[in-house]
Amino acid sequence: MITVIALLFLLFVVLGAYATVKVVGAAKRGVDRTISQARRTVEDTTLRAKTFAQPGPMGELAQLRLKLRTSMRATQDALHAGVAEDESLKESLSLFERLSAHGHELDGELKRLETEPDRGTLASRLPGLRERTERITQSADSLRWAARDRARRFADDDLDSLSAQIDVEAGALRHWTTEPKPASPTAPWPEAPAPDATTSGGQTWPETPQSRTAEEPTRSAITPPGRRPAYPWQKKPRPESTT
Repeated sequence: MITVIALLFLLFVVLGAYATVKVVGAAKRGVDRTISQARRTVEDTTLRAKTFAQPGPMGELAQLRLKLRTSMRATQDALHAGVAEDESLKESLSLFERLSAHGHELDGELKRLETEPDRGTLASRLPGLRERTERITQSADSLRWAARDRARRFADDDLDSLSAQIDVEAGALRHWTTEPKPASPTAPWPEAPAPDATTSGGQTWPETPQSRTAEEPTRSAITPPGRRPAYPWQKKPRPESTT
C-alpha cells in the first residue's frame, strides 16, 4: 500500500512538473512573440520616419529596407497560413525559406550601411542594392500571389459545386411546383358543309362510316312488302258506301 501511494505521489509530481514546464514554455513563447512583434513595429515605424525625414541615400536605404521587410513578412504569413490547408504549398514554403536567407542577408547589409559615414560610397552602391531588393521582393510577391490565386481557385470550385448541389436540392424541395404535362389535344369537330340549294335549309353533317352503318338496318326495315296472293274462297271486298 505504501509503495502504491508513493508511486501515485511520484506520478502526480511528474505530471505537475510537465504541465508547469508546458505552461511556462507557452507563456515564454507568447512573450517572445509579443516582443518580436513590438520590435518589428518599432523598426517599421522608424524606417517610415527616416524615409520622410532623411532625404538622399539614407532615406532611400530606409525605403529599401521597409519594402523588403513588408514583402517578405506578407509572403511568410500567406504561405504559413495556406500550408495548413494545402499540402502542396510545402514546396513553395521551402523555396521561400531559401529566398528568406537572401532577404535577411540584404536587410542586414542595408542596416549596416545606415551608419556609413561616406555618402559617396553609399550613393555608388545604391543601384546594386536597389536591384537586389527588387529581385527578392518580386520573387516573394510571385510566391504570395500564386498561393492566394490557388486558394481562391479552390474556393471558387467548391462554391460552384456547392451552388449546383443547392440548386438540385431546392428543386427537389419544390417538387409540387412542377407543371403537369399538357393533355393531348382532342380531335376537332368537323365543320358543317355549305347549304345546298336542292336540300332544305336545315344544317346537315357530313356522312361518316358510323352513321352509314347505323342507317343501313333502318333502310332494310322500312322496305314496302310485296303484293299478297288472292285465293278463290276469299270474298271480294265491298266498296264502302258513301252514306
